[in-house]
Order: sequence, then C-alpha cells, then structure tokens
Amino acid sequence: MSKKKTAVVTGAAGFLGSHLTDYLLAKGYKVIGLDNLLTGNVRNIEHLAGNADFDFIKHDVTHFIYLPGPVDLVFHFASPASPIDYLQLPIQTLKVGSLGTHNTLGLAKEKKATFLIASTSETYGDPLVHPQTESYWGNVNPVGPRGVYDEAKRFAEAMTMGYHRAHGLDTKIVRIFNTYGPRMRLEDGRVVPAFIGQALQGQPLTVFGDGGQTRSFCYVSDLIEGIYRLSQSNYHEPVNIGNPGEMTVLQFAQKILNYTGSKSQIVFKPLPEDDPKVRQPDITLAKRILEWEPKVTFEEGISSTVAYFKEFLALNA
Repeated sequence: MSKKKTAVVTGAAGFLGSHLTDYLLAKGYKVIGLDNLLTGNVRNIEHLAGNADFDFIKHDVTHFIYLPGPVDLVFHFASPASPIDYLQLPIQTLKVGSLGTHNTLGLAKEKKATFLIASTSETYGDPLVHPQTESYWGNVNPVGPRGVYDEAKRFAEAMTMGYHRAHGLDTKIVRIFNTYGPRMRLEDGRVVPAFIGQALQGQPLTVFGDGGQTRSFCYVSDLIEGIYRLSQSNYHEPVNIGNPGEMTVLQFAQKILNYTGSKSQIVFKPLPEDDPKVRQPDITLAKRILEWEPKVTFEEGISSTVAYFKEFLALNA
C-alpha cells in the first residue's frame, strides 16, 4: 500500500482553509493544519477531532515554521480576508502576506514540496479592465485603506515567483474571486454573510453606494476543486478561479430577500473608499489548463449557505 502524501494548510481553521482541509482528507492526504486563530475558528475543524490523518497546530506563520517528516504540498491560506478584518488588523495582514509567505515558501523549499499561494482578485484593485484577465496588472491604491490587503497579496505573488525563478521551487498562484458557502463568519463584513445575516434577523440590508457595483459569486466547493486541480498542474503563473456570473450588489440583495422570505428593507450608505466598482473573473485560462469551470448553480449554493446560517443563528440564539 502506498504511503499517504502530506499536505500543510495554513489558515486551516478559516472559511476556505477548513474546506480545503476536508477536500484533501477526502482525497487521501494526511493534513497538518496551522492557524493562529486570529480570524479562524476551531468550530470549522472540530468535526475532524480524532481523525488520525489530521494534525492541528496553533501557530502564527509569521514566525519560523518547523515540521518534522516529509511534506508534499504547502497551501498558504493564512490571512485576514474580509474588509472588516484587514481594516482592523492592517499590520497582521501585511505580515502574513510578507513574512508568512516567506516562511511557508522556506518550508516548501526545505521539504522539496509544491507550494500554492492563495492570492486574490483584490490584486486587480478597482479594475479598469473588465472582466479581469491574469495579464492585467491592476489599479491599486497602495496607501489606501484596502492597500494593506491588496499589496500584501501582490508582494506574496512576487515572492512566490522569486522562489520559483531563483530556487526552481514548484509554485502555483491562485487569484480567488468572491467565494461563499457554509463556515463564513456572520460578522466578517463581506456581502454574502452580511445580507443573509441581516435578512434572517429582520434587520435592514445595508447596500453601499447605489448598489450598482458588481460582484461574481463562486460556491466554495467549486473553488476548492479548481484550487486542487491547479496544485496538480504544471502551470506557475497566476490563475483566476471564480464564477464569471456577474450581478449588481442591489440585485444580490433582492435575491437574498427572496430566498429567505425576509421582510427586511434595503438601506443605502456611502461607498467605502477604494471599493471596487466591478469584479468579474475571466476564467478562460482555468478552463484551458485545468479543464475547470464552476458547476454549482447560484440557487443551489445560496440555499445551502442560508441553511447554514439559519442553523448557526438558532444554535447561538
């Protein structure tokens, strides 16, 4: 019987990290999860307690990482990832994108492992090209309030390519677009949990600006499948993974009201500084090199996400 491969997932107790961990375990990997629980929550991985193939280590990856034994894959997913988080935690966001990326790349180099960095559509900033292709260099305000996240991820991409070119490390870069699903944090400031939480609790849905800005929503299982395929590919440049189905924030708010049956009103507030006006991935590259495209319909994804938040609110009432 062949020996199981080992994957390291940083940010393993976060929304995406926990789903990636589940996926890898289902694929037959041993998984070592690292998280300092700054924005992650053990609730997301408590179902793995007692799983012999999963080890959890509470660790801040901005500090040196030592792990005994072989490692085949390193997925660097640790980072605050919502506007509320990175506006409240600007230094930590910059450190995990810089020092954390350096340390996890060092781990991959020492173990001769494949490295995959979770980058973001935020590297495109408030884009002047629509939809966004990987060849677009972006329109980012480096000193604006969102710059701490945007530039941390842009630096992480540059560091990753540096290790690939200088050390021959097998690296991958995924640019993740808006993703949603169970295990999102209710109060994390992103539009999906914000609208669902407000609707289920009978609160007004807060739309910033006139609601005409667009977003494209990818269900988490589709995203994780694309990320895994990228980790197994021979491609080293950035790849967009997301759902190109685009809608305005106001349309999304109205859909949430319909799906939840909520009588909540929609209220409008000023648009935050540097808030992107459009966000839509061009996934031509992912289709070509990964044979990947999203499969879960918006209706399927939203119904499971609403069900998760209903259960969460009932348990925490």
